[in-house]
Amino acid sequence: MKMIRKITLVACSLYATVAAAQTKAPPAKDWLIDHSGYRAVIAEKGNEIVLSNGLLSRSFRISPNVICADYRNLVSGEQLLRAVKPEARLVINGHDYMIGGAYGQPQNAYLLPVWLDKLTAGKSDFMYTSHQVTTIQPYLKWQPHGWCANPNQPTGKAIIFTYKAQAPELQGIAVKVHYELFDGIPLLAKWLEVINHSGQSIKLNQVVNEILATPEEESAVVGSVKHMATPHGIYIESNYAFNNAMKANLSDQTTHWKADSTYTSQVNYDLQTPCLLEVHPIVPVGISMAAGEQYESIRTYELLFDGYDRERNGLAQRRMYRTLAPWTTENPIFMHLVSTDPVKVKNIIDQCAATGYEGVILSFGSGLNMEDTSAANIGKYKALADYAHSKNILLGGYSLFSSRRISDEDDVINPATGKPGGAFFGNAPCLGSKWGLGYLEKIRHFITTTGFDIFENDGPYPGDVCASVTHPGHTGLDDSQWKQMELQKGLYHFLNEKGVYINAPDWYFMDGTNKIALGYREVNFSLPRAEQLILNRQNIFDGTWEKTPAMSWGFVPLSEYQGGGAAATLEPLKDHLDTYEQLMMQYYGAGVQACYRGPRLYDAVSTQQLVQRVVSWYKKYRDILNTDIIHLRRPDGRDWDGIMHVSAQLPQKAMVMLYNPTQQPVTREVALPLYYSGLTRTVRIREKEGAAKTYTLDRAYTAHVTITIPAAGYTWLVAE
Repeated sequence: MKMIRKITLVACSLYATVAAAQTKAPPAKDWLIDHSGYRAVIAEKGNEIVLSNGLLSRSFRISPNVICADYRNLVSGEQLLRAVKPEARLVINGHDYMIGGAYGQPQNAYLLPVWLDKLTAGKSDFMYTSHQVTTIQPYLKWQPHGWCANPNQPTGKAIIFTYKAQAPELQGIAVKVHYELFDGIPLLAKWLEVINHSGQSIKLNQVVNEILATPEEESAVVGSVKHMATPHGIYIESNYAFNNAMKANLSDQTTHWKADSTYTSQVNYDLQTPCLLEVHPIVPVGISMAAGEQYESIRTYELLFDGYDRERNGLAQRRMYRTLAPWTTENPIFMHLVSTDPVKVKNIIDQCAATGYEGVILSFGSGLNMEDTSAANIGKYKALADYAHSKNILLGGYSLFSSRRISDEDDVINPATGKPGGAFFGNAPCLGSKWGLGYLEKIRHFITTTGFDIFENDGPYPGDVCASVTHPGHTGLDDSQWKQMELQKGLYHFLNEKGVYINAPDWYFMDGTNKIALGYREVNFSLPRAEQLILNRQNIFDGTWEKTPAMSWGFVPLSEYQGGGAAATLEPLKDHLDTYEQLMMQYYGAGVQACYRGPRLYDAVSTQQLVQRVVSWYKKYRDILNTDIIHLRRPDGRDWDGIMHVSAQLPQKAMVMLYNPTQQPVTREVALPLYYSGLTRTVRIREKEGAAKTYTLDRAYTAHVTITIPAAGYTWLVAE
């Protein structure tokens, strides 16, 4: 049973500082239902500094160096720290240097406050010199455009610790360690700056921007790091993720759970328990820093979980994206046009305006070439964008980066062969090549001069290293991944701050992209329509555990896509209205935009009326349909399936979408878990626009509703 957890503070010197810094004890309410009141504060008392927002606290001492002495989940009471470690680690000119930290802890299984005064700083470690407290500043200068569930940038408090080098060979090098604590969520960000005032060039081989000695998740006498469970109470994500998995943990390139050889009292006889967290890119940074240069590390986000419930932890992760990347809550209604004929483009713009659609993307295969910056090409698409804007319609387009060969000079060079080939996509251009740098400039120029509103980037940089020593965007193999990532992020930052909506098939949300695919197998869209209906609902169900609806897109082949013929497509649309309606309802009912790819949205008055009716319904319930999903029953083709949106803030507390894939009507009692709606006793539920009935919630905050779902059809419920 999910219950509201009461938050308590332990009374000792560090935690008393937290309580003193707050005007009153944190309210006993679930932050996933009501996060108001959980405001970040940074309290200082003597040599102690405590960051707290009522949901987490992280405490530091600044003597004999900066020491993280306590890291606590205030919801569950869990202590996340068992030993003192350095605040960060740099590898400079091939040698390791620690940032902060201290030595001499007698036992590494747990940390007692009485030990802290006896610890000593390392002689060659970077030493604390000062700190500064400020408010969180937006990472990107984003402004909402069009409909947006969260138009606000994150708020909270930040602290910056400054260190100077002690080692004689590093004199003049300074490090700043940034911590950011966000309001209303148990979330912390950490990142580093390295400033080279040494008067000479240095090689920055690697940057480890987080080191945490955490309690182990399990007790195993034997077993290796890769076979044992990693600590569950802390979720790590950074803005350095790729590999086209379209899933956060598989795209992660920076989170490393390691063994800790200094923890000699652990149960594992080979000292292989994964209880040491280090955050750094898998491929080392590998850059050269000239005198006067400054480096900024990846940004690491640490979200604290208070249990093992998959839905609750998914809700927490989705709240993290809504907070850190509010641009992901924009969710325009768009279709994919397969032509760039101006007559056809204007016709589809008119159809969008007539049905309530908000944007057109000139799809792959349409003939759009954003790399053509000739006056004629720019003029053509500027005129089309101007026409779209006159109808209040967004216009954008598709551009392929990878999965293509450019030339021996511009492709990624395989370090094993010294030749092109062997990249993630087989052959792929290097973003740091002359062609790659030109591609970035052409995209910027095309979008700026035409006024395009949407950029769909297919196959952005997937993490290839490049052994070329002639590419102007990187110096060689060592810095090739880091430099290409910086170039890719630079494009997305530029477009995000211009208000351009970005679809990209990789995990660049933290750097400005808006949407990624749910996850699907492309050839499934050549299967018969009846199979697509169930497969698409499975994709929606499975793809929204960690992503919000607005972060995801699906696919509907209005015209033929990768085969399948007439059985797989909706054209002619007027002949398949039932399937067209259900595909729209299951996507819009999930709050997920699909790429409706084809030559038109409607081909008859009946089709136009259908599209208008569904889009009007979606816009009426748009707010609740873009809230988080509670997963009710996964589609299996045998019985009903469904999802439920919930909100404790909106007038509609829940929106339930139910489907029946069978050929007979089914009547079922459906349990609706309404805990996250904020309702505690009763709820009024209506089917579609019918009369509402009052239901009493049971002790698990669940309403039990008996409902009949039509054969091969759907229904929906609204809870208020």
